[in-house]
Amino acid sequence: MKKSALLLALLFSTLLGVVSCGNSSSSSATPSKLTERVFASQSASSPTAFAGLVIIDGQIDTVGRGGVSTGGSPGLMAISPNRATLLAFDLLSNKVDVINTSKESLTGSIQLAGQTTSMVVPQPAVGYAAVPATPLIGSSPGAVVQMNLTSGGISATISVPGAQTVVSNSTGSQLLAFSNDSNAVTVISPASLNTNIPVTVSVPGFDRPVYGIFNSDGSEAYILNCGAQCMGTQASVQILNLTTMTAGTAVPVDAATIGLISGSTLYVAGTPPTNNPCTGQNTAATTCGRLDIVDLNSMTVTNKYVITDGYHDRIDMGNGGQLFIGSHTCTNIGNVNNVTGEVRGCLSILNTTNGNIVIPPDNGDVTGLQDFTSRQVEYVAEGGNLRVYYTVTDALLTNYYYITTGTIVLPGYITDIKTVDFF
Repeated sequence: MKKSALLLALLFSTLLGVVSCGNSSSSSATPSKLTERVFASQSASSPTAFAGLVIIDGQIDTVGRGGVSTGGSPGLMAISPNRATLLAFDLLSNKVDVINTSKESLTGSIQLAGQTTSMVVPQPAVGYAAVPATPLIGSSPGAVVQMNLTSGGISATISVPGAQTVVSNSTGSQLLAFSNDSNAVTVISPASLNTNIPVTVSVPGFDRPVYGIFNSDGSEAYILNCGAQCMGTQASVQILNLTTMTAGTAVPVDAATIGLISGSTLYVAGTPPTNNPCTGQNTAATTCGRLDIVDLNSMTVTNKYVITDGYHDRIDMGNGGQLFIGSHTCTNIGNVNNVTGEVRGCLSILNTTNGNIVIPPDNGDVTGLQDFTSRQVEYVAEGGNLRVYYTVTDALLTNYYYITTGTIVLPGYITDIKTVDFF
C-alpha cells in the first residue's frame, strides 16, 4: 500500500509539472525552454515595460521567460521561411534588428534611411525592405534595400521611387515593388545585381497597384489595384505575366488593398471611397469596407461581403476556415472598457464555410495577425493588445489554462506577432 501511495504521489507530482510548464520541454535547446514559441513586438508604454520581443508559450498563451532586447519601439516583423531568422523594425531609430530565433538573441542591427512598412525575408541570410525616403543621387527618393543578415549592413540599394511595399516569390529570385501614386509595378531580379542586366523592369498598365500575390510556380502574380481609394480610377485585380512582363485584363472589384489566396479563391479587401454603406449590419458606423471573392479559374467575382472600414493591410486564414481581415484608421465605435453599447474596431472575421461575418467587440488598429496549424486559435494585435480568438466560435478564448479574458496581458504596446515553431 505504501508503495502504491508513493507511486500515485510521484505520478501526481509529474502531472503538475507538465501542467505548470504547458507543452514546454526542459530539454529544449532554446533559452526560454519553450518548444512552441510566438514572438510579439512590444514597445514600452511605461517605465516598467520591457521594450523588445516578448516570447509567448503558444500552447497555453502565457508569457515565457526571457525575451529579446531590441530598440525602444519594435513594430513590424518579418520571418524567414525556415523560421531561423526574424527581423523587427524599430520606429524610433529606423533600424532593422536581426534575431536568431533558436538562440533568442539579437545578432545585429541594420540602419535604414527612413521608415519602412514592408519587409520580406525570402532566405535566412537575405532580407529586403521598401524605404520610400531613401535619398538617391540623380533619382527621386525611394528604394528597395537588400540587407545582408549575416554580416550586417545594406548590400544593395535598388532605386524604386516612392517604394512603399515589397513582396517576394518563394525563393527570392523575383520581387515586386509598389510605389505611391504610380500606375506601374516594378519587378526586381536580385540575381542581376552587379551585372550588365537590368535589375528592375517597370510594367505599366495598372491602376494604383499596391499589392501582389505570386501564383504557385511564380510565373504570374495577381496584382491588386487600389483604384479610387488611392486616387486612381477603379479597384481591380489584374494578372501580371512575369515572362512577358505584361498586364492582363482588369477584373473590377469594390476595393483592393490586401488579398489572400486559398486554393482557387482570391479574397480581396478594401474600402471604397464612395458607395460604402454598412448595409446588412446593425451598427452606428456609416462607412464600411468590402470583401470580394474572386474565382481564379474564371477570374470572376462570385461573392461580396460588408466588413469594417479603414485601410486594410492585414489578412490571414485561421485554422478551420476563418478569414481574419484587419485595417487601420477605421471607424471605432464605443469603448472596449465600457460594453454598455456597441463596440467596434478594425477587425472582421469571415467564416468561409458558412459565409457569416463577425465584427468582434474591440477597438483599435489591427497591426498583426497569426494563425496556428496545430490549434484552433488566432492571435490578433489590435489597439496594442494581444487577443486570442477561438476559431470555432469566432470569439475570444476564455477559461483555457491561464487565459481567462481572451487577452494575454502585457505591459507594453503590442504591434506584431510571429510564430516560430508552428508550421
